[in-house]
Amino acid sequence: MHDAPHALLAQFAPIVTPHISDNLQRMSGIVGLQRFHRSKKLLGTALTVKCRPGDNLFIYKALTELQPGQVLVIDGAGNTANALVGELIMLYAQAHGCSGFVIDGAIRDSQAFYDADFPCYARSVIHRGPYKLGPGVLHAPVTVGGQVIQSGDFVVGDEDGVVSFSPAEAASLLAAIEKTQHKEQGIKDEIATGQREQAWLTAVLQSAGI
Repeated sequence: MHDAPHALLAQFAPIVTPHISDNLQRMSGIVGLQRFHRSKKLLGTALTVKCRPGDNLFIYKALTELQPGQVLVIDGAGNTANALVGELIMLYAQAHGCSGFVIDGAIRDSQAFYDADFPCYARSVIHRGPYKLGPGVLHAPVTVGGQVIQSGDFVVGDEDGVVSFSPAEAASLLAAIEKTQHKEQGIKDEIATGQREQAWLTAVLQSAGI
């Protein structure tokens, strides 16, 4: 990662994914994946891999290209009959600075991901291992949980899920999120007064004609 994109990405570290999602029109973001680690924030740039369902040959290829700060974003077509990664791939990726995995497919050795607190989002867990026959492709646009992700996109994950977006959107997104945070703090302050009638509630109800 170059310094400028890295500095932009770092600003998303304290930001929760709902605030990012809300400012992506609530239409973007990855759905249907579970978190298999404990609490570590996922923050990195996408290295995309498209695999044949149940086959991880090209994940091995991706490991040879992996750079620190990258997230392996794996399009396994949502297939959950065979795990695409497990503890050994996790350990290698972790040793080479990988920020985490986002997988439209299954994993195994789930306890290892939990114990290591290595960021991992996937569709499910299964004991059956993968095939290694191919085909596959790296760096192409992929679809994961309904979201199209390009290599180099920013990827952010927390307890509420995973979002991704182009680095070109990052600066304007940060500005919009700052407004959201300011607005929500005002609502929290109003809730803390304990008053039954609140402006934020009234505004929503009135706009709906209730």
